[in-house]
Amino acid sequence: MVVSVQYSVVIKLMLKHWPKSSILLIFTGFLSLSVGAQPSLPSLGDRISGTVSLSQEHDMGQQFLSSIRRSAPTIPDALLNSYLENLTYRIASHSQLQDHRLSFVIIDSEALNAFAAPGGIIGVNTGLFLNAETEAEFASVMAHEIAHVSQRHFARGIDQAQAGRVPQVAALLASVIIMATSDASHGTAAITAAQGLAVDSRLRFSRSNEAEADRVGQDTMFNAGFDPDGMSSLFERLIAINRFGRRPPEFLLTHPLTESRIADSRGRVSRYPARTYSQSLEYQIMRARVLGHYAEDKSGMVTEYQQRLENSSDDFSKDSNRYGLVIAYWENKQYTLATATLAPLLEKDANRISLVVTQAEILSSQNEPGQALEYLQRHLEINPNNHPLTMAYVDALIEARNYSEAAAVMEKHTIVRTEDHQLWAQLAETQGQAGNISKVHQARAEYFRLLSDYRRAREQLRFALRIESDSGSSPAEEARLKQKIRDIEELQLQLR
Repeated sequence: MVVSVQYSVVIKLMLKHWPKSSILLIFTGFLSLSVGAQPSLPSLGDRISGTVSLSQEHDMGQQFLSSIRRSAPTIPDALLNSYLENLTYRIASHSQLQDHRLSFVIIDSEALNAFAAPGGIIGVNTGLFLNAETEAEFASVMAHEIAHVSQRHFARGIDQAQAGRVPQVAALLASVIIMATSDASHGTAAITAAQGLAVDSRLRFSRSNEAEADRVGQDTMFNAGFDPDGMSSLFERLIAINRFGRRPPEFLLTHPLTESRIADSRGRVSRYPARTYSQSLEYQIMRARVLGHYAEDKSGMVTEYQQRLENSSDDFSKDSNRYGLVIAYWENKQYTLATATLAPLLEKDANRISLVVTQAEILSSQNEPGQALEYLQRHLEINPNNHPLTMAYVDALIEARNYSEAAAVMEKHTIVRTEDHQLWAQLAETQGQAGNISKVHQARAEYFRLLSDYRRAREQLRFALRIESDSGSSPAEEARLKQKIRDIEELQLQLR
């Protein structure tokens, strides 16, 4: 790729001819790598909004999300995904976001990383749960990423590029998508090579955007009811990791951290009105699930949490460590002990969905899906369409080999979560177990649509149409499938 072309010309050509997914890579370069010089930042109401509209940012963001889904393993845990969604919406409701359409992705990676993309795409690695010890620390990263979106740093970067102030971005296009995902080693090498020129100006741009995201994000945290000190405490831990580690966390490669940023975030804390903050058991529940997911020594995890529970000095640490021990027993296939350990938590909070789902998971794991189904039915009557409860119910149905009913529940649930690619993937697999091959192809088509793999989506729909035609299905069903094929073909044309 030739990088010496005048960048204003490149941008015009890209906006006119390139697929939105390719243009999205520029955003990641601006946001994660922050290339180019940064003059005084324009206000949100100026001509930037005419360069890239909110609608265009949303469309680009969806293409970026498709790229992430294709290139990185994601976590299907419904509790984790719902937690991220609920927490981020809470933060977003107190932010400066103009467009509250948000999409989320949790990447299955122990590497510490998080990123934002235009159009409200928020992504985290599970490594963030491992490194953020409190909910406030976790929320600080979410608030920071939302601030990047609300301040429209992508649109500002495009405006800078059109003014001819941002060189070398074309050289970054092949590497930034790797940087946003869990395996960043190759992307880092490519980016390092592309950063050979104008390092000082690039760093100035980075620090300006990161400082603004820190300030706006910390204000948003406070307004949303989170302890703003969570940002500075996380920063301090990360700088210590960077100081003593052989390689800095991925988050620090895309979000350069300096002593002045830490001092600024610490200084802002003293300016917020005094407030009492409670600790979040729900966050510790999510964190324990991630720790259990990655634990290689399951019996060692049991021993560790037994000691933690024994040494707990207050009710909050007792409950947190008790749940951690439940997960350790579950991961170590000690289901009877897991149930007995969970019981005191359920006695204190019988309707906490995360505890209910955990109990159902344990029952299903120990070949008691009937008990799990009965238990979950009562809670689904109280919380209809709740995502974690519904997926736990589906898992119990599958464990009971009631594949047709599991598929029927998931089909209904897709109406609520149309854009959940993991749900469509599981539905396709379950339809296959139920023997409904036409529905397998239809679910796969939706899955490939969400990956922006329109060729394969259309192919799956054609398979389904052929099956329905050969079986003499109703004209209405054939017409519905033909319309879906036309819709996919239209999406395909839009990317050309």
